[in-house]
Amino acid sequence: MDSEITLRPATAADEARLGELGALLVARHHDFDARRFIAPTADTARGYGAYLVEELGKRDVVVLAAADAEGRLVGYAYGALEGMDWLALRGPAGVVYDLVVDPAEQGRGVGRRLLLAAIERLEALGAPQVVLSAAYPNAGAQRLFASVGFRPTMVEMTRDRPA
Repeated sequence: MDSEITLRPATAADEARLGELGALLVARHHDFDARRFIAPTADTARGYGAYLVEELGKRDVVVLAAADAEGRLVGYAYGALEGMDWLALRGPAGVVYDLVVDPAEQGRGVGRRLLLAAIERLEALGAPQVVLSAAYPNAGAQRLFASVGFRPTMVEMTRDRPA
């Protein structure tokens, strides 16, 4: 693990960089399956950053930032405590929505540190379990998640309306 990386709560001052990283997440998923995931636009980074900043300060939300020695954000984790979800057939849980690491920083343990810190914070909020999703082709993320104790429980399938 990279000891030069500091984890901290994200702040409003991080909005632009959070947006850039969120736009990377959107682009990567779109690259995985352009028919399933939305395409990034010129406004994606601004919109994503603004959304994450709106989430800051909510009692049951966790937005953690990973910063390098110069203070530059190289990743973030975003999750929240959710109640009973009849649609997902799931009781109360912490849900990790985003785990993003700048591609130039991947492979140094940043994602693992962010994930473990997010789990710790969600459990401190009372989450009896933590759930997350990974894009089907994202084998690296799935290996990371399994290595910290997650197990597969659902497979999303998509069918496009015939043209």
